Amino acid sequence: MADVTDVTGVADAVGLTGVSGASGVPVDGPTALASEYFQSYSVIGLLALIGVLFLAVAFGAGRLLRPVVPTPEKLLTYECGVDPVGEGWAHTQVRYYVYAFLYVIFAVDSIFLFPWATVFAAPGYGATTLVEMFIFLGFLAVGLLYAWKKGVLAWA
Repeated sequence: MADVTDVTGVADAVGLTGVSGASGVPVDGPTALASEYFQSYSVIGLLALIGVLFLAVAFGAGRLLRPVVPTPEKLLTYECGVDPVGEGWAHTQVRYYVYAFLYVIFAVDSIFLFPWATVFAAPGYGATTLVEMFIFLGFLAVGLLYAWKKGVLAWA
């Protein structure tokens, strides 16, 4: 049968009780766990601080070392090597966004088919998951049919 000293020895080994460093003050279980918890966050905070300092030094060095000679040509808006002429407003076709949106919808939906295939292969889920997936694919088909009927898919 184990005595009390064996239990405290295990608690000391796990870090739930004991003496805190050189001060000799006893530490209870939650305090020891909290100190380890915040110590791990202090490492993350230190790394974040080092990253911010690195960026500040890099941007500061770039600002100090670059030549500053503003000329009228440098202050012009530059677009693909062509001098800007006319208004700054350009008409954009909405159909490009519609095609991109439809692609994203079907790409995300195809990603949902992979977990469905793994669940469908598991025993006991065959009929239920098959019905659910056909309902899901039916919603997709209705949406695609609606877009086709509205003429969204016609490239004009």
